[in-house]
Amino acid sequence: MTEKRDYYEVLGVARDVSKSELKKAYRKKAIKFHPDKNPDNKEAEEKFKEASEAYEVLNDDNKRQIYDQFGHRGLEGAGHSGPSGFEDIFSSFGDIFEDFFGFGNSGRSQRNRKGADLRYNMTIDFMEAAFGTEKTISIPRLNMCDACSGSGCDEGHRPETCSQCQGTGQFIQNQGFFKVKTSCPYCKGQGTVIKHPCKKCRGAGRVEITRKVQVKIPAGVDVGSKLRLTGEGEAAPTPDGVSGDLYVVINVNPHKFFQRDNTDVICAIDISLIQAALGDEIQVPTLVGEEVLKIPKGTQYGDVFRLRGEGIASLRNGRRGDQIIKVIIKTPTRLNQKQADLLKEFDRLDSNKISNKLKNLFKNL
Repeated sequence: MTEKRDYYEVLGVARDVSKSELKKAYRKKAIKFHPDKNPDNKEAEEKFKEASEAYEVLNDDNKRQIYDQFGHRGLEGAGHSGPSGFEDIFSSFGDIFEDFFGFGNSGRSQRNRKGADLRYNMTIDFMEAAFGTEKTISIPRLNMCDACSGSGCDEGHRPETCSQCQGTGQFIQNQGFFKVKTSCPYCKGQGTVIKHPCKKCRGAGRVEITRKVQVKIPAGVDVGSKLRLTGEGEAAPTPDGVSGDLYVVINVNPHKFFQRDNTDVICAIDISLIQAALGDEIQVPTLVGEEVLKIPKGTQYGDVFRLRGEGIASLRNGRRGDQIIKVIIKTPTRLNQKQADLLKEFDRLDSNKISNKLKNLFKNL
């Protein structure tokens, strides 16, 4: 009896190889020694089997742990004998071979299919996004035919078993050493055919309708937010399938006064030179009304104030952000003579004016 080679050596990988690298190594060996590429080549056939057995063990965490500790004898003690033939290999790695060679058990995916998902772009106002709203939208979609209840058959008739695949929805074809299952081309994998189609849907089982859908938009949505309405997409192609989903993608119109930064809202407030210098209390618009904002003496252009909890609710926890207020000091442009004289007098008495500071700076230089 020929002694088995080390599995890591068979695949040409290190003992600490990751699963993704292991799969790449097996793919390379499988393509190289695949029986379809090496007809009547016993050596290639054995190497293909050897690589498949090695991959089966090393890709399984439990088997790999036993093998790393006790080698081939440990696996034999655990009742593992490896794949017995090509059909056994295919049943174990069907998904991999479908990726590698473009074939697999495709008929299974034809049944119980889900209907198509739909997308609807919705634009709402800033305040609607901040506090939530409810909208009614009209969605064109494929709906189950009410005349035949989705069967596609005329009244008094039923789908008949496909005579070509005997209702399995699959053909079994020989490809080299493999027996490969493919979707039946006559019934398209359904296992049944419609010989007396419904007059309303013409055998499709679905008809196009326009459906009104209520969409509840939660407080705090923003540009790009997606709302998923389960089952509001198109009906499934078969009566035993499930409808798809409707995804509502939100766009938000900008506000004239407020801007948004995550859950905070930002605004700019104009105040006069006198208010900035002497301080004041002013009324500030918020999302829900007005609040009193105290302007301290000596406020500078661009100073920022914050109203806690006056922002937008978080979609995650409902907690509201803050309102951030930027102060813009407006310089008077139309002065009467008395106002101009008062400012000149203020300038004369101001020891901290910029011109004095510049003179002192140049003196020091």
